[in-house]
Amino acid sequence: MSVSISRKLQEYSRTAEQTARDELVMNHLWLVRHLTGKVTARLPAGVDVENLESAGMLGLVEAARRFDASRGVDFKSFAALRIRGAIYDEARRNCPLPQEVMQRVALVTKAQEQLKPPISIDDLVTATGLSKDEVLDTLLAMPMIRVQSLEQVVDDPARRAETSPDVAAERTEQQKLLADAIAALPERERLVVTLYYMEDLRLKEIGEVLKLSESRVSRLLAAAQFQLRMHVGTVVKGHVK
Repeated sequence: MSVSISRKLQEYSRTAEQTARDELVMNHLWLVRHLTGKVTARLPAGVDVENLESAGMLGLVEAARRFDASRGVDFKSFAALRIRGAIYDEARRNCPLPQEVMQRVALVTKAQEQLKPPISIDDLVTATGLSKDEVLDTLLAMPMIRVQSLEQVVDDPARRAETSPDVAAERTEQQKLLADAIAALPERERLVVTLYYMEDLRLKEIGEVLKLSESRVSRLLAAAQFQLRMHVGTVVKGHVK
């Protein structure tokens, strides 16, 4: 094969790869808008939504650049983690929490470190001296410091194909524990988790379904997420690892 033909084939390959990446980005612009809406609904008022959406777009472009279809990973799942992470990173850089909120985060974090698991919301209320709503609002604010979400109870799906059989078995067990923990939630919290994660509704939409305010739905979701992390984390540490 001549050098000229080889060079043309390489250029064609690069062009084809770029076209595929561009299609992934264009076909998932809706995902950036959707995730921006879900994230900003749980952040303090006054955040620059347009700025966060731009950060999410960069996350989508990076996901398309790094995506390897041969691993058998769904692009939507692969991209969603990176889009959400980019949005939270931008929020942390440009939307610092008020000092009062930071103090509450410190109180709750310290209580979590000192209390023996499994920890309940009521345990945090007793240990911090905060009201239940203040504890729940603090848990909601924590993504501004570090990303905490139900999706991260089980590891990044993009890494699943790279793990050993033992690690894959452990992750399968974690997923089963998570399903059991969801089933054990109080009915209203279970409904909120199902509508938010399985049906992919926004907090406002869930509120309309359940006839609750958006802030109430947000707190129910925070309580459910906390209980799920406590349940899965405690069982994994005690029996799986």
